[in-house]
Amino acid sequence: MDSFTLNKIAGAILMVLLLTMGVGIVSDIIFDTNPPGQPGYEIVVADAGGEGGAGEAPAEATVEPIAVRLASADAAAGEKVAKKCSSCHVFTKGGENRVGPDLWGLIGRKPGSHEGFSYSSAMTEFGAANPEWTYDELDHFLTSPKEYVKGTIMGFAGLRKPEERADIIAYLRTLSDNPAPLPAAEAPAEAAPAEAAPAEAAPAEAAPAEAAPAEAAPAETTPAPSAN
Repeated sequence: MDSFTLNKIAGAILMVLLLTMGVGIVSDIIFDTNPPGQPGYEIVVADAGGEGGAGEAPAEATVEPIAVRLASADAAAGEKVAKKCSSCHVFTKGGENRVGPDLWGLIGRKPGSHEGFSYSSAMTEFGAANPEWTYDELDHFLTSPKEYVKGTIMGFAGLRKPEERADIIAYLRTLSDNPAPLPAAEAPAEAAPAEAAPAEAAPAEAAPAEAAPAEAAPAETTPAPSAN
């Protein structure tokens, strides 16, 4: 290989190196960034600024007790909600146990006691502390099973809507030969009546004045007829 060819190869290699360095320098200039003095993002929370301020978070709606919601619950709608559970449970009397136990006769039954089903230790302990599934216990459990019974193997995330929980509990109530009575909804406490202001004393009624004797009117004298 002659020197001219070697010079061309060396020149080509040098050109590639120069181009690579040039591209790096140009890219650094174009994409130059100024890192912040403090990494991360600052999240500014607006001050409420008093009642009704722009930064005030909306108040969370108060959930009515299950006894109140059951009074207007729809068992037919609850049966549709229960389809979410049909892959793990059956709802028939004497039905088979699947991933979860048969739910016939659940209300009033001791938690963790259905025959033939292997419960988690968490549910067994829960059953030891609670003699039966009440309406209130079911409402809390169905909101978030894993939060209400820590360590349960039930994989269901829960029902966040209070109306859906009331509907499915109303449906579960029908799955019994002798449905448990509905809980009595407590009437809201009546406000104490405002204390009546003391009535002003009525002025004493004046005694009726004695009627003055009527003055007798003078009788008119009728003139005697003149004789003809």
